[in-house]
Amino acid sequence: MRFTPTLIPGAWIIEPVVREDPRGFFMETYRRSLFAEHGIRDEFVQINHSQSVRHTLRGLHYQVGRPQAKLVRAVRGAVFDVVVDIRAGSPAYGRWFSVELSAKNRKQVFAPAGCAHGFCVLSGEAEFLYFCSDYYHPEGERGVIWNDPGLAIPWPTQTPLLSDKDRRHPPLAGIAGDVAYRAE
Repeated sequence: MRFTPTLIPGAWIIEPVVREDPRGFFMETYRRSLFAEHGIRDEFVQINHSQSVRHTLRGLHYQVGRPQAKLVRAVRGAVFDVVVDIRAGSPAYGRWFSVELSAKNRKQVFAPAGCAHGFCVLSGEAEFLYFCSDYYHPEGERGVIWNDPGLAIPWPTQTPLLSDKDRRHPPLAGIAGDVAYRAE
C-alpha cells in the first residue's frame, strides 16, 4: 500500500497494490502493522455501507463525545470525498482536502477522529464503506453545512440531494471547540 500524507495531520490517502490476472484482482486494503507504521493505531469497531444516487451529498459529519476515525472507500461507482479538520487547536484547523474515490481507482481515505467527513456521488450510483473506530452515538451526531462559504469547497454540484439533517448544519464558525486536537 502507498500512503500519501495530506494537509491534515494524521489524514492519509491510501492506494493498494492490486494484483490482476484473467480471474480478476486481489488487493490488501488493511494491515494493522502497516497502518501503525503511519501513525494509525485505531481499531475499527463498526463498518457502515451506504448506497446513493448521483448528486447525493452526505456530510459533513462528525461526532462529539465519542469521535470516530474513519477509513472509507467506494466499492461501486465514484464519489468526491472531503475531509475537514475541525479539531480545536489543530495546526490545520479549517483546512480540507478532497479526492475522488472510486471502484476503479480503489483509493481509500483515512480521516482521524475529530475531522468532519462527507462525499458527493459522481456516478449514477455509488456504494460506500465506512470503517469506524467508535460506535455510532446518536446524541453526539453533528455536522458542518456542506456549502459553508468559509470553507469554499468546490463540490461537483450546486444542487445536491441532502437529508433534512444535512440541510440544517451550522457553518464551521458555529461549531468551534466541539472536538479537541490531540497531537499523536
